[in-house]
Amino acid sequence: MWSTFMVTDEEGRTVGPAASGGAMIAPGGAPQGPAALTGMMTGRSTFGGNKRRRKTSTGHAMSEAQEGKIKLAFFVAIVGVVLTVLGVGTEFWVELSPSKSFYNNQTCLTAHYGLWKGCTKSLWVSEIDPNRESCGPAELPGASNCTYFKFFTTGENAVLFQKTTRKNLNVAAAMLALFSLFLMVMGAICITMALSKELIFFLKPASVCFIMSGVLVLLSLIVFHQSVLAFLASDHTVPLQHNLSWSVSCVGCAGAVLIVGGILFLLLALPYSPWQRCLPQKNSSS
Repeated sequence: MWSTFMVTDEEGRTVGPAASGGAMIAPGGAPQGPAALTGMMTGRSTFGGNKRRRKTSTGHAMSEAQEGKIKLAFFVAIVGVVLTVLGVGTEFWVELSPSKSFYNNQTCLTAHYGLWKGCTKSLWVSEIDPNRESCGPAELPGASNCTYFKFFTTGENAVLFQKTTRKNLNVAAAMLALFSLFLMVMGAICITMALSKELIFFLKPASVCFIMSGVLVLLSLIVFHQSVLAFLASDHTVPLQHNLSWSVSCVGCAGAVLIVGGILFLLLALPYSPWQRCLPQKNSSS
């Protein structure tokens, strides 16, 4: 005599009766034995395994080696981002130095500015290198006065040493720098998604973002240099010496590092390794 019991799935719904030691009749009419019952009770892990296999086949999941390479390339890109923020946020893009004896024999005036503000500093002539003809450098101690440019508020040009800035070029350089920072943020988001979701697909937009941000940073540097040349040509009453300062060095290095980081992400996004394709050809030719 057969005794029956009810079988439920993992969500608590009744599947159908089954005989103890016999076959179970499913609602669809297909008989299922104890092995099917065991598979049903372990269906959670089976379904999870199917999802993982589907993710690997269609989503291009990355291996541990690829993840390590992506993190290394991301570190390179982060270095470029830090250098960009350091250069864009400081005002030591260019230093303007008149002759140290232009005003009087005790003090002289020097200036330096960046994308957002300019500073003037009064220095003691006795503290300047005797072999130096111009006033400076700006790192010497002295009374400093810094003001933000009014390019973005009232649209007024700044006047330094009777010379007038060209706000169109200054605003263009600043906008290029800001847009490059926006692309860096978008690239960082793509890399974070690639590492968290383990999908190589996000490396392609990340590479485009970092390469474009590096190009825009270098373009911002070029436009700023043109604005400096236009500023110096606006008036010749006060002779000035100008030198690009350390903020420009940070921005230039940042542009190169960002482009390198974007190229690394592009190489990692390829479905094959370029080295494995190039080296066998060299060996066969030799």
